[in-house]
Amino acid sequence: MLTALLIGVSGFASAKTIEMSVNGLVCAFCAQGIEKTLKAFAATEAVFVSLENRIVAVKLKDGSDIGDDVLRKAIKDAGYTVVSIRRTEHSLDQIRQQVKHEN
Repeated sequence: MLTALLIGVSGFASAKTIEMSVNGLVCAFCAQGIEKTLKAFAATEAVFVSLENRIVAVKLKDGSDIGDDVLRKAIKDAGYTVVSIRRTEHSLDQIRQQVKHEN
């Protein structure tokens, strides 16, 4: 039942990536913790964390999604605050390049 909530096909299933603005990320240990937490979801293919920009991006497996409420709870339980969540067609590489240019 829980798996269905995490992987359920929804209106957002066509999005490749979930980008989140997250407060509280201050060190590499923080980044590793968030990455480990998000990689535990069956719908997650890969994770990118930018400490400098406070961005966490999750690449979804094809046809999969993770609900906003599930993401907010997982990140809150890890000790951080989600400021915003948006779904995008950008790849993790595109997000990395964007972050590079902003710094």
